[in-house]
Amino acid sequence: MAILNKIRQRSLILILVIALALFAFVIQGVIDNPNAFSNTQGVVATVNGQDIDRVDFQQKVKNYQDRVGGRVTSTQAMNTIYSQELRKIVMENEYEALGLSVEKDEMRNLLKNSFQSYPEFQDENGNFDVNRLNAFIVNLKDLKGDTAPLGNFLVNYESWANNEQTIASNAIQQTYYNMIKAGVGATIAEAKDEYLADAKTADIRYVQVPYTSIADSLVEVSKSDVKAYMKAHEDKFKADASREVVYVEFKEEASKADEDAIKASLLALKSDRAEYNESSKNTDTIPGFDSAIDIEEFINSNSDIKYNDSFLRSAELSATVKDSLMNLEIGEYYGPYKDGEYFKLSKMIAVKQLPDSVKVRHILVPYIGGQRADASVTKTPEQAKATADSILAKIKSGTKFMDLLELSSDEVSNEKDGEIEFAYNAGMAPEFKAFSLENKVGDVDVVGTSFGYHVIEILEQKSVNNAYKIGTLARKIEPSDQTLQDVFNKMSKFEIAAKDGEFTELAKERELTAKPITFKELDENIPGLGSQRQVVRWAFEEDTDVGDYKNFPVSGFGFIVAKVVEKNDEGMMSVEDASVIAAPEIRKEKKATMIREKIKANTLDDIAKNQGQTVKTAAALTLKNTTLSGAGAEPKVIGTAFGLGQGESSQLIDGEKGVYMIEVTKVTEATELDNYTSIMNRLNTTIRNSVQTKVYQALEKAADIEDNRAKTVY
Repeated sequence: MAILNKIRQRSLILILVIALALFAFVIQGVIDNPNAFSNTQGVVATVNGQDIDRVDFQQKVKNYQDRVGGRVTSTQAMNTIYSQELRKIVMENEYEALGLSVEKDEMRNLLKNSFQSYPEFQDENGNFDVNRLNAFIVNLKDLKGDTAPLGNFLVNYESWANNEQTIASNAIQQTYYNMIKAGVGATIAEAKDEYLADAKTADIRYVQVPYTSIADSLVEVSKSDVKAYMKAHEDKFKADASREVVYVEFKEEASKADEDAIKASLLALKSDRAEYNESSKNTDTIPGFDSAIDIEEFINSNSDIKYNDSFLRSAELSATVKDSLMNLEIGEYYGPYKDGEYFKLSKMIAVKQLPDSVKVRHILVPYIGGQRADASVTKTPEQAKATADSILAKIKSGTKFMDLLELSSDEVSNEKDGEIEFAYNAGMAPEFKAFSLENKVGDVDVVGTSFGYHVIEILEQKSVNNAYKIGTLARKIEPSDQTLQDVFNKMSKFEIAAKDGEFTELAKERELTAKPITFKELDENIPGLGSQRQVVRWAFEEDTDVGDYKNFPVSGFGFIVAKVVEKNDEGMMSVEDASVIAAPEIRKEKKATMIREKIKANTLDDIAKNQGQTVKTAAALTLKNTTLSGAGAEPKVIGTAFGLGQGESSQLIDGEKGVYMIEVTKVTEATELDNYTSIMNRLNTTIRNSVQTKVYQALEKAADIEDNRAKTVY
């Protein structure tokens, strides 16, 4: 009791202590995770103040993936939906600012244009009836989520409302872009310039002192040069946040011992083996490949690839082993041999001469549930078989095949007297093809397929050659449990050593390759390994620092150990990265200055003589074509030519490939046109066709976008 009294007396102190502890815990959480109380975890992005909700976004991604199946990765699906949502918000902001909307009457007209061909909305005369449309919509509401047929589709009220919204949105978008297109276009002056740029020509003489005349080693490019160039060309060097990572691969692949064991297991299947039977307490003899009677059952029970009972032509055999297989006698083996991801042991089962192509005629009797059977088919499989047998009996008793074609449901072949001609590798029903190829000309019989029962008569066979039936036991080449454990141990030892050693050197010592890769925050792929978002996410986590490393399992591959070697924040590139782009341009500028300093002459001929170059000519230059004959793309040089009169020479020009001087030897003026309207119309079409893309690009660039994808859904 004394203890309880003391606790009661100090209860206020205890409450304060607990409260302070909880407060400290919460504060520490906030320090560790500044976004703990923010709403960014539930917001994929904020565009012009409007949030893209995470739950809604993920549902749309799921719906999109369901529609496209497995043709896109999760990241690709997310990027697609993000682009759609971003465009929707950006454009709706524009529509709202302009007061664009679709009113009730206009919506009815849009629905009429979209659905007037549907019988559900037509009156007795085939005209669109708005009352039927209204009644259909009311009925959908009353169904409370259930579907109703519309054309070839089933729709409910939600899907109808979504469709209406899409139609309205498309109409507003069209109105918006039509307004912009109405305000843009070409003028007569622009049309005239367009014409002259192609019709006016100039002939020139020129001398080029190429930049290659000065060795790169003579031109120093310093960090300060690169920084100055970056400052003068900032747009070129803006960069997203990135992480440079180096990684080492540990592949889970079969060792030589594993491969030897797989080959030995295949060879062991050839002979009979004794096996103790627990049930009978006797030793049973299990037939091997040598003595197996049911080849198909034996192979299907012991192979990773099912038995193929077909006869194969030379072209259908594996190119690397077909000569060896074709030379086998009946019952002889070849292998084990490696073929792709498998070791195989093949046995020659039979050799037969078969045609490469065949012509047959047939009568098809379908049955209910057969492939392509329509509603008019009423026979059961047993009835269809009985009908086909009776047709065969009539043919064998002397009735002409042609006289019975009306009993066939194959309307396509009926138009050709029931005849079908196909090659051995055609995509025919296997039973149909086997009978046609493996029997003789003149044979006629009933053959069942997934389409029904056929009465087939073989009319002609061409190019008879050897075909081979080969039984093949295959085992996939996979690493053993011991090999998997060895790979894991090797990876673990490397990871432990990386704590104190230099990553790249450790890889080299272990005969591994350290591979570099640079990620942006929303990237996902590693060449050869596919989507590895787990690595990208880790590299961009706030508590992942330069020098940190981690192992990652890679499905179907093994493991990688990755190390962060550089973190680059959004902004300007590093000087080192920028120098790859900047250095060649800076070097070119410095070489131009050096070449100018060397040139003391004032005429083309003197410059050519003093600099060891030749004077070249170029004819029929136009402003539209920036290629200078003998030099390549030189827009500055050609632009200068059209700023000079005939007989005039230029100053020195710093071009793309060297320093130039030109002389205009001839100017051919263009013949003035009486009317430039056709050119203006063509320019108008070009300009207006590009409006939609350019306008949206400008709107997106101007939008205030806070992109949280990497933190919320990726």
